[in-house]
Amino acid sequence: MKLGVLTVLFGGLPLEAALDKVKAAGLDAVEIGAGGYPGTAHCNPDELLGDARKLEAFKSAIESRGLFISALSCHGNPVHPNPATAAAYIRAFRSTVLLAERLGITRVIGFSGCPGDSDGSAHPNWVTCPWPDDFLKVLDYQWNMKLIPYWKEEAAFARDHGVDKICLEMHPGFCVYSPETLLKLRDAVGDSIGANFDPSHLFWQGIDPAAAIKALKGAIYHFHAKDTRVDQANTRVNGVLDTKHYGNELNRSWIFRTVGYGHSYDTWKDIISALRMVGYDYVLSIEHEDSLLSVEEGFNKAVAFLKQVVASEPKGAMWWA
Repeated sequence: MKLGVLTVLFGGLPLEAALDKVKAAGLDAVEIGAGGYPGTAHCNPDELLGDARKLEAFKSAIESRGLFISALSCHGNPVHPNPATAAAYIRAFRSTVLLAERLGITRVIGFSGCPGDSDGSAHPNWVTCPWPDDFLKVLDYQWNMKLIPYWKEEAAFARDHGVDKICLEMHPGFCVYSPETLLKLRDAVGDSIGANFDPSHLFWQGIDPAAAIKALKGAIYHFHAKDTRVDQANTRVNGVLDTKHYGNELNRSWIFRTVGYGHSYDTWKDIISALRMVGYDYVLSIEHEDSLLSVEEGFNKAVAFLKQVVASEPKGAMWWA
């Protein structure tokens, strides 16, 4: 396995300065935001696709430092009920795919998206329970009329341009938020659909990431190294569904943390071991969204922690067996 980072946390720096930080930290890979929520601070697909010299300079900046791109990220809501909003995310995703093709990258990361409850909706509608029966009708509309048709078309487009791994992050608020929903979409669309496995979004749902990894064997295409701390006192009173602002750390049921600040070495060693069991031997990409630590400190602590748990050498033969 290799260690990398989503460079969006260094979005205030020029690309070269961000890459220097990554190299100095001893990492191997970078995940680059190319549109949607991650923005285009380090990588604007339209500019790079339209200027061969800029594209070559972009590639050279990364390769000359001994790094490689683990994936391009373009998170968004391409099935948003507002047609203009959806169109912008769809265009960003397709531009990212076209850039990935030019770069020889087979992985693009995003969200499944969440439609509204009908063609007349103005906002997404994330359904979390089956009753009253209206919610089941909404789910049927979202999946069969919107989500599955959209991703069938996009998966075909991506395959035509050399991207055979669409790495969807299981994120509450979108239709794919759990292993079950990820596999549901994968079964309907095909094996172009896989997971960008981020345990931080699973921890607070009560999902055991190691068990989820085993359930997703063969369907994990990328991995985000990010943690969550569940506040047991607040959760015992209010449960885990929490709409308070992320900055209200004291009163929230859970908050995102740098790896090691939400769960122990034992938990993360179990995660790494489970990844090995299912054959995942690619990148652990650090994502920093810890409101209690600065970008610099959070990043450095994540690097130090992960270097203690990552399995970087081949397993080798079981000589004792």
